[in-house]
Amino acid sequence: MTRLTSLPQIMLAPNGARKTKADHPALPMTIAETVAAARAAHAEGAGALHAHVRDAAGGHSLDPGLYRELIAEMARVVPDMPVQITTEAAGRYSPADQRAVVREVLPEGVSVALSEMWPANAPDDEASRFYHWAAEAGIAVQHILYSPADLSRLVRLVSGGHIPAPLQLLYVLGRYLPPQPATPEALTGFLTAASALPERPDWAACAFGPQETDCLLAAIKAGGKARIGFENNLTSPDGTPAPDNAARVADLIRRLPVSSRLSSRNRIPPRASSPL
Repeated sequence: MTRLTSLPQIMLAPNGARKTKADHPALPMTIAETVAAARAAHAEGAGALHAHVRDAAGGHSLDPGLYRELIAEMARVVPDMPVQITTEAAGRYSPADQRAVVREVLPEGVSVALSEMWPANAPDDEASRFYHWAAEAGIAVQHILYSPADLSRLVRLVSGGHIPAPLQLLYVLGRYLPPQPATPEALTGFLTAASALPERPDWAACAFGPQETDCLLAAIKAGGKARIGFENNLTSPDGTPAPDNAARVADLIRRLPVSSRLSSRNRIPPRASSPL
């Protein structure tokens, strides 16, 4: 069984698909840098890694070999920190490409944007088969939702049997392009749409811009979890540049209620002794 059957209280998203060291010198680009950032953030309380890999030119990649290399290195250096890969298209990859990387890597967890994997409102047997296959394979799929309308559409697809439950969700607050800073109030529409689901989902939020911390605290207070890191925001709550990803995790944990702070330390069950 995957260690990501339940989302951790805090998941690290250290780089994303588009930012580079021109945006922040501590943004990890290579596998070694990503593993080092994950290790430091894990020491501060992050329970899992939301992983992007980059090609030799620093561009966003869905290369299965790079993902396998990253997962193997994480198992060596930070064995208690599971890896959730991304299928983000970033304007480069088709739904078929996204499905293929998951089938080849067989990760513990994967984030999949509904609007990218199933972009049209028409029936899509290939997308539906993918979601059911992933569930049967024991891969934890976190559905990335960019708006309450995305979530309402997911509700309809689940009700129709096209996407299996139980659900892991990520509510994306704000936007990278065009820039749209997040606010805690943006959670309301998602929570309202989620009330139509037959079962309470396992959900987290991420937030673009300087109010990232306030948004994530509001999500945790509402019963959700948090994805934090340089993928979404490079600054501390006071508006100054954050030193690194670990500092963002440490800052969030310092601001949590004591009960939530303790639960963040109970992060993820340890990996079994068998190697990858």
